[in-house]
Amino acid sequence: MILNRLNRLFPFQKLLKLLLILAVGIQIIVISYNHLSGFYPLDSPAHFFLRLLRGVSLGLIAGFLIAIPDLLIIRYLNKTFQWNSRVLPRVLIQLGLSILLAFIGSTLVTLFANLISKYTEELISVLVYNALIYGVVNILLMVILEGWLFFEESNKAKITAEKLERELSQIRFDVLKSQINPHFMFNSLNVLSGLIDKDVTKAQLFIEEFSHIYRYVLETIEKPVVTLEQELGFVRSYIFLQQIRYGENLTYDVNLPAAMIELFMPPLSLQVVLENSIKHNIVNESRPLHIDISSEGSWLIVKNTIQPKISKGISTGLGQKNLVKRYAMISDDTPVFMIDANYYIAKLPLINSENNGHTYN
Repeated sequence: MILNRLNRLFPFQKLLKLLLILAVGIQIIVISYNHLSGFYPLDSPAHFFLRLLRGVSLGLIAGFLIAIPDLLIIRYLNKTFQWNSRVLPRVLIQLGLSILLAFIGSTLVTLFANLISKYTEELISVLVYNALIYGVVNILLMVILEGWLFFEESNKAKITAEKLERELSQIRFDVLKSQINPHFMFNSLNVLSGLIDKDVTKAQLFIEEFSHIYRYVLETIEKPVVTLEQELGFVRSYIFLQQIRYGENLTYDVNLPAAMIELFMPPLSLQVVLENSIKHNIVNESRPLHIDISSEGSWLIVKNTIQPKISKGISTGLGQKNLVKRYAMISDDTPVFMIDANYYIAKLPLINSENNGHTYN
């Protein structure tokens, strides 16, 4: 479980590559310095590569012994001593733990190496010498890990933001497409054509409400949320157009506390629910359809009787899926769609403020 968490924090292959580069670089520097200073001169090129192989192997072991605790420390400090609020305590704690880990790791590796092949120098001097090297290296490693993790997190955040923006653009397109639906527009224009000859006044009202619908769509399609009051204004226009077609066979009631109209929700949420109610149910004189809009706590409840059409197309559920996605971007609450007895019920969460939840631009 710990290894899985570490792998999510810092992928193993990347960590191995980083430690290998550091181990090779440090060993080349140390071996060269020891040779030039006369502390541990080289006999031949083969001697150099032998020491390099031995040093890199031990360095990788030590690197993992130090890097894994380093990552756990960083993970812990990111939660308890965040950079944006407690900089000085974090620097002091991280520096102290880096040195302590380096001392422990270098001691274990040095003693292990001495068991394999005893040092010609005094063991205590090698322990001190290695502790100093590992201390400097671990401070450097901690800085590199912090920088690399910051880069990885920034990159992930950028990719996530781009993915969300693509999803949001697609959702906006789907919502706009559903509103500028050729079928809906064709039916509306047919109704308007009939009204012009029969009732000029009603035709004028129809044009006004029709234009209100599309003006509302264009004004709100880029907004994350609108007030419930704005949505209800849209509902009045939308139902009015539908009632021109269905007459008194389609009715609706709105029973909401006055305080609720200032709460927020994604634009055109109610259109998705109302369109489904009208689209999938019989609406005629013998079986009129009534839609009730009420509240339950901070949830908006839209309910209608179930009277399914005998021949109906297969529902893709795209409207509901898009609505759930749009809510996921602005709230932790998710719309609920359910059947209770003979009623179809949609529960839409209302948001307390425009900046509540995971708002997006």
